[in-house]
Amino acid sequence: MELPDSPHERIVIIGGGFGGLQLAKSLKNTPYQIVLIDRHNFHQFQPLFYQVATSGLEPSSIVFPFRKIFQKVKRFHFRLAQVRNIDTENKVIQTNVGELKYDHCVIATGAGNNFFGNENIQRYAQPMKSINQSLRLRNLILERFEESLNFHGAEQLKRLTIVIAGGGPTGVELAGTLAEMKKFVLPKDYPELDFEQMKIILVEGSSRVLSAMSEESSKKAHQYLTELGVELKIQTRVNDYDGEDVVLNNGEHIPSKTMIWAAGIKANFIDGLPEDSRSRGNRIAVNEFCEVQDRKDVYAIGDVAFMTADENYPEGHPQLAQVALQQGKLVSKNFIRRTKNQDRVPFKYKNLGTMATVGRNKAVVELPNRKFFGFFAWLVWMFVHLRSILGVKNKFIVFLNWVWNYWTYNLSLRLIIKRNDEFYETKRNESVEV
Repeated sequence: MELPDSPHERIVIIGGGFGGLQLAKSLKNTPYQIVLIDRHNFHQFQPLFYQVATSGLEPSSIVFPFRKIFQKVKRFHFRLAQVRNIDTENKVIQTNVGELKYDHCVIATGAGNNFFGNENIQRYAQPMKSINQSLRLRNLILERFEESLNFHGAEQLKRLTIVIAGGGPTGVELAGTLAEMKKFVLPKDYPELDFEQMKIILVEGSSRVLSAMSEESSKKAHQYLTELGVELKIQTRVNDYDGEDVVLNNGEHIPSKTMIWAAGIKANFIDGLPEDSRSRGNRIAVNEFCEVQDRKDVYAIGDVAFMTADENYPEGHPQLAQVALQQGKLVSKNFIRRTKNQDRVPFKYKNLGTMATVGRNKAVVELPNRKFFGFFAWLVWMFVHLRSILGVKNKFIVFLNWVWNYWTYNLSLRLIIKRNDEFYETKRNESVEV
């Protein structure tokens, strides 16, 4: 891998998600050479993947090219590559396009899908951890409705039944949006179908949906989903799926041609790191400075990092965008302090709150000092997400889509656009989103 010679120390960032991108932006115009490696040439705004999957937004409105972000930044270089392993002794990263030496390496590879070793679920269920997978899911959902016109009885019902495994924010938001499509949008497109028969089933293994939030927020989300007609199966897990039949741990079988997997994530560990640095959830154990244990000049941030040094989070931080953003800022701050011969600052996570939307005018928001629900929470959710999207044009397009959809109840992006099946099968089964 060729890079311009530089007298400056080189910081290589693996992964351009929330943490990696924040780190790169915070280090611009500092006395370092910054190299960002990612398998995509764009940043993906993951919280809105579900809106791409349900025809609410085009993929291009929630992605932004890395090169556009850093056009005017000196000593920044982007390389489109897949990382194969890292040699921490010799400070060399091996990629599919060659090797790259580093002075400091920051791993921000995030997390992919966790199928808990179930090969059938991995093969037949539909994940949603990348823009490619979201577009694949959009195509699949629309194809199922088109297919339903050619069947009757049990075969038609199988295509009109969507099972979502996982009652976290992704599962809840997806279920709510599909329920609104069933009520307001799909009957206009498919007047020949009886959407009273359509089932949206949300399966959650714990005792409540949104289990990471307070019990009050969970109850409110449960209420919203029930009002929208979503069938909830709490304290229930999916044991198997063969593309035709969802098998639950209580022995129940649900005939369905579409199961969406939102039940677990697994950190994208980098080969070459010492095995004793692999921690819970495949995450990389780090110290209070986000430095990989026993590995000098190698750091990990975001979903892939597991830190127990923060006294408020002795079991590790939640795998949220805010954690990645704050760790990116912290590591950049310490790199800058290093140039001034100042001591490093340890990481302390500041919880700014969590939120989830269930449907129009229905959302739950938890801030450090208060909780609120309903219409105002929904407005706050929209504002926070709109502000976080990169690019003025993207913000405008997303806002325009939201306003249009709100007043017309008409998602205008119900298009089946796909490449060949072999391409999608490869993308769907990829576990590392670097």
